[in-house]
Amino acid sequence: MDAAFAACKDRLRPILMTVITMIAGMIPLIIAGGAGANGNRALALGVVGGMSIGTLALVFVVPAFFIVFQTLEEKVSGSPVKVESEEPKVDSGKEEAK
Repeated sequence: MDAAFAACKDRLRPILMTVITMIAGMIPLIIAGGAGANGNRALALGVVGGMSIGTLALVFVVPAFFIVFQTLEEKVSGSPVKVESEEPKVDSGKEEAK
């Protein structure tokens, strides 16, 4: 479960930034008027709805499924599976003396 929480913490901000940017980009199509506005509006509303529902599924459903399948794997194998999060290694600039 620690891996699921670490992944949620690391990925939430980029996911939300992408979705909010996409939805904000569709707002001019939703409020536009003129020739072809009905087609643009329908397309933009479909994109906004799909992005919203997809984001909710990504943020809540995927981690829940990960936890469920991780628990099942631990029950089947009989031992906890160690999943390590990928953290970037920071080089301090000092080399160790050998």
